[in-house]
Amino acid sequence: MLFESINSALSGYILPAILLIAGVYLGRRIKFFYILNPVKLFRDIRNSAKNGGVSPIRALSVALAGTLGVGNITGVATAIACGGAGAIFWMWICALLVMSVKYAEVYLSQIYRQPDGHGGHVGGAMYYMNKGLRMITGSRFPSVLAAAFAILIAANSLLTGSIVQVNAATGVMSSFFPSVTPLICGISFAVLATVTAAGGLKRVSGLTVKLVPFLSVVYIFVSLICIIRSSEAIPHAFRAIFDGAFSTSAAGGGVLGFGINNALRYGVARGIFSNEAGCGTAPSAHATANAQSAHHQGCMGIFEVFADTIVLCTVTALVILTSGLNPSEDGMISALAAFSVSGGDIAVTAVGISVILFAFATVICQSYYGLGAVEYLTPSRSARSVYIILLAISAVVGSVISSGVMWGIADFIIVAMTVINTVAVTAISTKITFRTTTISKNRII
Repeated sequence: MLFESINSALSGYILPAILLIAGVYLGRRIKFFYILNPVKLFRDIRNSAKNGGVSPIRALSVALAGTLGVGNITGVATAIACGGAGAIFWMWICALLVMSVKYAEVYLSQIYRQPDGHGGHVGGAMYYMNKGLRMITGSRFPSVLAAAFAILIAANSLLTGSIVQVNAATGVMSSFFPSVTPLICGISFAVLATVTAAGGLKRVSGLTVKLVPFLSVVYIFVSLICIIRSSEAIPHAFRAIFDGAFSTSAAGGGVLGFGINNALRYGVARGIFSNEAGCGTAPSAHATANAQSAHHQGCMGIFEVFADTIVLCTVTALVILTSGLNPSEDGMISALAAFSVSGGDIAVTAVGISVILFAFATVICQSYYGLGAVEYLTPSRSARSVYIILLAISAVVGSVISSGVMWGIADFIIVAMTVINTVAVTAISTKITFRTTTISKNRII
C-alpha cells in the first residue's frame, strides 16, 4: 500500500509537473518548431543522413524497437482500464510536450558522445550527465549521479525491457499454443535475446531496421481495418476521451479532481512507458548515429515520439474504445478481445504475432542499453557476462511472474529515471543551439 502511494504521488503529481515545466521551457527555446513548422521537421529528418558509420535511420530503428510494442498495446489498455478513456488525452498532451525533451536529450547525446575505439561512438544519458553537469557544478557529484543512472538503466532493461515484454509475449503465445508452457516461452526468449545481444549494435540494428518498420505497418493496417469496421463508434470514442480527461467524478465519489488525477496519472505514466521520452534510454542508441548534426538527430527523436504515441497508441486506443468492451487491468487480454470484436480471428492472430515480435525487438534493444550501461560502469568482461546471464534469467522470470507486481515496480523505475534525466537535460540545455535556423556542427566533447 505504501509503495502504491509513493507511485501515485510520483506519477500523479511530481512527474507531470516536471515534464510540463521542462516541456514548456525547452519547447519555447526551440520555438515549438516541430508543431509550428512540421515541414522543417520532416525536411531535416530526410536530410539527416551522412556517409559512413551508423546511419540515423538505423539508430532510430534501434530506439523505436525499445519503444514500440507492448507499451503501445498493453500500456494503452491498462491506462484506459485504470484511468479511463481520458488517459489517452493526457498521453497526447504529454507526447507533444516531451517531444522537446526528447529532442534535447538526443541532441546532448550527440555532442557528449565518445569514440568507441572501433570507428564508431558511444554515448547516452550517463555521458552528458557526467560531463555536462560537471561543467556546471564543478563538483564530483555528477559522476556519482551518472553511475547511479547507469545502474537504473541496467535495472530497467531487465525489468521493463525484458520481464514486462516477455510476460506479455508469453501470454499471447500460451493462448495461441496451449501446449507450449510459459517456461518454454521464457527459455526461448532467453536464448534468442542473449545470442542477439551478444552480437552488439551491428547485430541488434541489423535486425531492428528490418523488423520494426514491417511490424509497425502490419499493426497499423490491422488496427485501421478494425476502426473502420466500427466507424459508427468513433465519435463516441473521442467524446469519451475528452470528457474523461476533465472528469471530476470518482468511482467511489471522492475528492474533486480525483478523476482528472487518475486519467492524468495513468496517461502520463503509460505514455512515458511507451515512448520513453525523458527517460534517458533512447539517447544511447541515437548517440551512435553519424548524422549531419545533433539537431538533425534530435528531429529523429521527435519523430520517435510521434510514431509511438500519436500514431500507434492512438490506433490502439480507438480499437479498444470502438469495440464497446471495458478493458481490464490485464491489458493484453483486453486488447486482443477488442481486436477480436471488429477484426475476428485474423486480426487477433496478426496482432498476437506482432506483439511477440515487437516484444523480442524491445528485449534486444533494451539489452543493448543495459550492456552499454554496464560498460560505462566498468570495462570488465566478467560484468558483461554477468549482465547477459541476468538477461536470460529475467526472460525466464517474465514468463511466470504476476503482471500486477511488475507494473508497479516498472512504473517506479521509469518515473525515477525520467525525473532525474529530465532535470539534468534541462540544466544542461544551454549547450543546445536552440535557433532552429542554425544547424550546429556535430562535435565530440
